[in-house]
Amino acid sequence: MIIRPSFWQIPQPTEANYAALAEKERILAQRIHDIADSHQHAKFASSLAAEDMVITDVIAKNNAKITVFTLQTGRLNPETLALAETVKNTYPDLDFQLFHPDPAAAEKYDHEKGRFAFYESVELRRECCRIRKIEPLNRALKDADCWLTGQRREQSVTRTELAFHEQDAGRGIDKYNPIFDWHEIDVWAYILKHNIPYNELYKQGYPSIGCEPCTKPVKQGEDIRAGRWWWESKNSKECGLHK
Repeated sequence: MIIRPSFWQIPQPTEANYAALAEKERILAQRIHDIADSHQHAKFASSLAAEDMVITDVIAKNNAKITVFTLQTGRLNPETLALAETVKNTYPDLDFQLFHPDPAAAEKYDHEKGRFAFYESVELRRECCRIRKIEPLNRALKDADCWLTGQRREQSVTRTELAFHEQDAGRGIDKYNPIFDWHEIDVWAYILKHNIPYNELYKQGYPSIGCEPCTKPVKQGEDIRAGRWWWESKNSKECGLHK
């Protein structure tokens, strides 16, 4: 009898997956080239997820004029912080930046609402995300004329209609999702084929990784974002970065 592992595991690509990857890589490289060529100040918002490591690798290998930045929320896992250092060392020529929340705003939230108040309601959770993620994102994109994300259609019910090119109406700039049409197995085929560094939490059953108190491993067969804000309805599981 085959005993299935209790937690999610990194998908293992087949030879067919690797064979199909070449065309996806070619298209992705072309997308990155076209974005960089069409904008003066393109920026890529990386959460250091596996998807983002794929895009980061393509940006670096193609010397694309795209700044890569990560939101250091102050509540990230040690494994995620370690990966940020690995990115700096692996891609020394990459323009890689960290953006932090305003310390006074974060301290005020913790003092007035409670350090773990986000468990109490969607509103309080979104307020925490606004302070630790959205406000730093706004600062990061202040001088950008477009930005990129690692979102994929397959990731959640809130992303099924995701397009490659969107308009960020709030900021008046273009927004791109270069691997919107990739599947999870494509991402891991690229990671494993090219020996790209990735978050050690993936080995511990985390298919989707956010802040430490808002992320947990998921069981085999569960939705890959089931461990993100697990106490909320699946229809509210967005931090607001992509609204």
